[in-house]
Amino acid sequence: MTSEWNPKEFIFNNTDYNFWQGNRVILRAMKETDATLRNEETNDSNGFRLMNWGVELPKSLDMDKAEVDEWVDFKDYENGLLFSIDNLLGEHVGAIYLNSIDMKNGTFSFGIRIYRPFRNKGYAQEAIRIVLRYAFFELRLQKCNSGCVDGNQASQIMHEKVGFIVEGRVRRTIYMNGHYYNDLKLGLTVEEFIENEKADP
Repeated sequence: MTSEWNPKEFIFNNTDYNFWQGNRVILRAMKETDATLRNEETNDSNGFRLMNWGVELPKSLDMDKAEVDEWVDFKDYENGLLFSIDNLLGEHVGAIYLNSIDMKNGTFSFGIRIYRPFRNKGYAQEAIRIVLRYAFFELRLQKCNSGCVDGNQASQIMHEKVGFIVEGRVRRTIYMNGHYYNDLKLGLTVEEFIENEKADP
């Protein structure tokens, strides 16, 4: 870490600070009622395709309730952390998943979904920054590995705004919509994240 970063000064001078809240969003534990909006979003086939590299089968509300129940109050902590994202009006706008945590090598990844009515408001970028701060400065991890379908400009731009660097492309790895796509690989070290935070706090 660079000499300009002073965590002690930051902690002791911010007594009203809520780690999980930013200027646009707050992260919280999932609750059962989150399943309703999650289920309404299952008809966003392209959104799910870009996230999951394929079209999801139709889901009933009961199916989504069962999935959400696995994550309520961080029950499945060992496999990762799934946070609900609310905006500051209290509206549930999406979810972010901290996963692939490798404590030996200090690496991790994440997945994020912002529901259609709430996109293009800066919610995703801020939620990612909060999760990255937690992973880097509380879990002592040192690098985030991420990726997206090559050609998904919105995802690539979002990653780069947070400080991610394109590390390469794995050719013809993803098959969907009748075509093969490249897997775009992006990475962010803790040092790069700190520099990016100084430039765009």
